[in-house]
Amino acid sequence: MNLIKYSIFLFISLFAVTKNIYALNKVPVMSLELAKKMIDACEIKQKNTDWNPLNIAIVDSGSNLVAFSRQDGAFLGSIDIAINKAKSSVLIPYPTRAIAEISYGKDGNPGRVPGLSTVNFLVPFAGGLPIKTKNGDLIGAIGVSGATADQDEECAQAAIDAVSKLLN
Repeated sequence: MNLIKYSIFLFISLFAVTKNIYALNKVPVMSLELAKKMIDACEIKQKNTDWNPLNIAIVDSGSNLVAFSRQDGAFLGSIDIAINKAKSSVLIPYPTRAIAEISYGKDGNPGRVPGLSTVNFLVPFAGGLPIKTKNGDLIGAIGVSGATADQDEECAQAAIDAVSKLLN
Protein backbone atom coordinates (compact mmCIF):
# COMPACT_ATOMS: atom_id res chain seq x y z
CA MET A 1 0.00 0.00 0.00
CA ASN A 2 2.82 2.42 0.82
CA LEU A 3 4.39 1.72 -2.58
CA ILE A 4 1.13 2.74 -4.30
CA LYS A 5 0.91 5.98 -2.27
CA TYR A 6 4.54 6.73 -3.02
CA SER A 7 4.03 6.10 -6.74
CA ILE A 8 0.99 8.41 -6.79
CA PHE A 9 2.97 11.07 -4.92
CA LEU A 10 5.83 10.83 -7.44
CA PHE A 11 3.41 11.05 -10.38
CA ILE A 12 1.68 14.14 -8.95
CA SER A 13 5.05 15.76 -8.16
CA LEU A 14 6.34 15.06 -11.65
CA PHE A 15 3.16 16.49 -13.16
CA ALA A 16 3.46 19.66 -11.03
CA VAL A 17 7.12 20.17 -11.99
CA THR A 18 6.39 19.58 -15.68
CA LYS A 19 3.48 22.02 -15.54
CA ASN A 20 5.72 24.69 -13.92
CA ILE A 21 8.46 24.17 -16.51
CA TYR A 22 5.89 24.56 -19.26
CA ALA A 23 4.63 27.77 -17.62
CA LEU A 24 8.18 29.16 -17.44
CA ASN A 25 8.60 28.61 -21.16
CA LYS A 26 5.56 30.82 -21.79
CA VAL A 27 6.95 33.84 -19.93
CA PRO A 28 7.90 36.45 -22.55
CA VAL A 29 11.55 37.44 -22.60
CA MET A 30 13.74 39.96 -24.39
CA SER A 31 15.60 38.10 -27.12
CA LEU A 32 18.74 39.21 -28.89
CA GLU A 33 16.83 39.07 -32.18
CA LEU A 34 14.19 41.49 -30.88
CA ALA A 35 16.83 43.78 -29.40
CA LYS A 36 18.70 43.92 -32.72
CA LYS A 37 15.50 44.85 -34.57
CA MET A 38 14.92 47.67 -32.11
CA ILE A 39 18.47 48.97 -32.50
CA ASP A 40 18.14 48.84 -36.29
CA ALA A 41 14.88 50.83 -36.15
CA CYS A 42 16.42 53.47 -33.88
CA GLU A 43 19.47 53.79 -36.12
CA ILE A 44 17.26 54.21 -39.21
CA LYS A 45 15.30 56.90 -37.38
CA GLN A 46 18.51 58.75 -36.49
CA LYS A 47 19.88 58.53 -40.04
CA ASN A 48 16.73 60.20 -41.39
CA THR A 49 17.25 63.23 -39.13
CA ASP A 50 19.96 65.74 -38.33
CA TRP A 51 20.42 64.33 -34.82
CA ASN A 52 23.79 63.62 -33.29
CA PRO A 53 25.00 59.99 -33.45
CA LEU A 54 23.48 57.80 -30.75
CA ASN A 55 24.30 55.14 -28.19
CA ILE A 56 21.48 52.59 -27.89
CA ALA A 57 21.16 50.05 -25.09
CA ILE A 58 18.61 47.27 -24.62
CA VAL A 59 18.31 45.43 -21.30
CA ASP A 60 16.14 42.51 -20.24
CA SER A 61 13.69 42.50 -17.34
CA GLY A 62 16.54 41.83 -14.90
CA SER A 63 18.45 44.91 -16.17
CA ASN A 64 21.06 42.75 -17.91
CA LEU A 65 22.48 44.23 -21.10
CA VAL A 66 21.18 42.30 -24.14
CA ALA A 67 22.43 44.52 -26.96
CA PHE A 68 24.27 47.78 -27.39
CA SER A 69 25.17 49.95 -30.38
CA ARG A 70 27.40 52.99 -30.57
CA GLN A 71 27.06 54.86 -33.82
CA ASP A 72 30.23 56.33 -35.33
CA GLY A 73 30.97 59.61 -33.60
CA ALA A 74 28.53 59.10 -30.71
CA PHE A 75 29.68 60.71 -27.48
CA LEU A 76 31.72 58.33 -25.34
CA GLY A 77 30.20 59.84 -22.21
CA SER A 78 26.72 58.88 -23.28
CA ILE A 79 27.52 55.15 -23.40
CA ASP A 80 26.89 54.81 -19.66
CA ILE A 81 23.95 57.20 -19.88
CA ALA A 82 22.21 55.03 -22.50
CA ILE A 83 22.79 51.88 -20.47
CA ASN A 84 21.62 53.54 -17.25
CA LYS A 85 18.53 54.99 -18.96
CA ALA A 86 17.58 51.44 -19.94
CA LYS A 87 18.30 50.12 -16.44
CA SER A 88 16.33 52.98 -14.87
CA SER A 89 13.31 52.20 -17.05
CA VAL A 90 13.31 48.53 -16.21
CA LEU A 91 14.01 48.78 -12.47
CA ILE A 92 11.45 51.55 -12.01
CA PRO A 93 9.20 50.56 -14.92
CA TYR A 94 8.41 54.04 -16.14
CA PRO A 95 9.90 56.23 -18.84
CA THR A 96 12.91 58.12 -17.55
CA ARG A 97 10.98 61.33 -18.31
CA ALA A 98 8.48 60.26 -15.61
CA ILE A 99 11.34 59.46 -13.24
CA ALA A 100 12.53 63.05 -13.75
CA GLU A 101 9.06 64.38 -12.91
CA ILE A 102 8.88 62.20 -9.80
CA SER A 103 12.33 63.45 -8.73
CA TYR A 104 12.29 67.10 -9.72
CA GLY A 105 8.65 67.92 -10.28
CA LYS A 106 6.74 69.38 -13.19
CA ASP A 107 5.07 72.67 -14.01
CA GLY A 108 6.57 74.41 -10.99
CA ASN A 109 5.40 71.74 -8.53
CA PRO A 110 8.04 69.89 -6.50
CA GLY A 111 8.77 66.23 -7.12
CA ARG A 112 7.06 63.60 -4.96
CA VAL A 113 10.33 61.75 -4.29
CA PRO A 114 13.20 64.23 -4.63
CA GLY A 115 15.73 61.80 -3.17
CA LEU A 116 15.19 59.47 -6.10
CA SER A 117 17.56 61.56 -8.18
CA THR A 118 20.45 60.64 -5.86
CA VAL A 119 20.36 56.91 -6.71
CA ASN A 120 23.59 56.16 -8.59
CA PHE A 121 22.26 54.39 -11.66
CA LEU A 122 19.04 56.36 -12.15
CA VAL A 123 18.95 58.75 -15.07
CA PRO A 124 16.17 61.29 -14.45
CA PHE A 125 15.72 62.71 -17.95
CA ALA A 126 14.07 61.50 -21.15
CA GLY A 127 15.47 58.76 -23.36
CA GLY A 128 14.68 55.53 -21.50
CA LEU A 129 11.48 53.54 -22.02
CA PRO A 130 10.23 50.25 -20.58
CA ILE A 131 9.38 47.55 -23.11
CA LYS A 132 6.16 45.70 -22.37
CA THR A 133 4.16 43.05 -24.17
CA LYS A 134 0.59 43.69 -25.23
CA ASN A 135 -0.45 41.95 -21.99
CA GLY A 136 1.62 44.39 -19.94
CA ASP A 137 4.49 42.00 -19.13
CA LEU A 138 7.74 43.92 -18.66
CA ILE A 139 10.40 42.25 -20.81
CA GLY A 140 13.08 44.93 -20.75
CA ALA A 141 13.86 48.53 -21.56
CA ILE A 142 15.65 50.69 -24.08
CA GLY A 143 17.94 53.61 -23.36
CA VAL A 144 19.12 56.06 -25.99
CA SER A 145 21.65 58.86 -25.49
CA GLY A 146 23.62 61.25 -27.65
CA ALA A 147 21.04 63.64 -29.09
CA THR A 148 18.69 65.87 -27.06
CA ALA A 149 16.65 64.09 -24.41
CA ASP A 150 13.47 64.52 -26.46
CA GLN A 151 15.16 63.11 -29.56
CA ASP A 152 16.57 60.20 -27.54
CA GLU A 153 13.07 59.38 -26.30
CA GLU A 154 11.59 59.73 -29.80
CA CYS A 155 14.15 57.27 -31.13
CA ALA A 156 13.48 54.84 -28.29
CA GLN A 157 9.74 55.03 -29.04
CA ALA A 158 10.39 54.44 -32.74
CA ALA A 159 12.33 51.30 -31.82
CA ILE A 160 9.45 49.99 -29.69
CA ASP A 161 6.90 50.90 -32.37
CA ALA A 162 8.93 49.00 -34.97
CA VAL A 163 8.55 45.73 -33.04
CA SER A 164 5.09 46.31 -31.57
CA LYS A 165 3.59 43.42 -33.56
CA LEU A 166 6.18 41.08 -32.05
CA LEU A 167 5.35 42.07 -28.46
CA ASN A 168 2.66 39.42 -27.96
